[in-house]
Amino acid sequence: MKNGITLAVGVLFLITALTMTAQPAAKTNQITINYVPPENPAHQPIYELLKGRHSLERLQEFLSPFRLPWPLKISLEGCDGEPDAMYSDDKITICYEYIEELQKYMATETTPAGIQPIDTVIGPFVDTVLHEFAHALFDYHDIPILGREEDAADQVAASIYLQAVGNEEDRRLITGTVWAYLMEVQDTDPPDMEEYADEHSTSEQRAINLVCLAYGSNPKLFWDLPALAELPEYRVDICEEEYELISMAYQALIGPYIDTELAKKVYGKNWLPKKTSKMLIRKP
Repeated sequence: MKNGITLAVGVLFLITALTMTAQPAAKTNQITINYVPPENPAHQPIYELLKGRHSLERLQEFLSPFRLPWPLKISLEGCDGEPDAMYSDDKITICYEYIEELQKYMATETTPAGIQPIDTVIGPFVDTVLHEFAHALFDYHDIPILGREEDAADQVAASIYLQAVGNEEDRRLITGTVWAYLMEVQDTDPPDMEEYADEHSTSEQRAINLVCLAYGSNPKLFWDLPALAELPEYRVDICEEEYELISMAYQALIGPYIDTELAKKVYGKNWLPKKTSKMLIRKP
């Protein structure tokens, strides 16, 4: 009996060792990119503009400090009419149709809250890519999640920028993303039970959660966001505590996979185009 237990334990250790050996060592600079020429002629201006601005190259560098066991591709391509972005099979797909939809909601002028038109596109664009990157992190590193994965991906996406950059660019991205969520709310019917049952939170909830997380991270920088999203006072009062809890989880679960020295070099620069830049060419 004793010999049998010893043998079983030995086999278990051998299997564990082989499994660990089979897992490639995580390393930085694992992001690859691909601009797929669009089949739809209407998407050609989007292709040319994003490629001309080196948009994917910027994302590639921004995500370079994250250690991954194997490469992750970010691809801009057509999606047969679906305005979407997704992570699957070691690849983040950004659809031309999704960029086209962002163009639809883009502000025509500076908003009353001072949000520039370009930020109403770049904010949700970056937020969505980081959201999908969060799904990749969960998958690549088998990161445990307590709660809904989509909510966790939202929190990680915001945390990446709030903890990596921590300056006025945070404000541009966050306010642009919140504005896009709020415009989506105005453009759609109130959610029904089917939408409440979706794996994603509603646009209203995502806007409010993002506002609370941002405000909790830096009340001075985001002082006016709660009013923009009509955040109740009782929620505002606990936003700093919410941020502290999410930040602690981020540092514990995501932090070990970030090369801090490389991150200092990468994040010590301006990442966004000037506020006066034109992101997309509007259709007449």
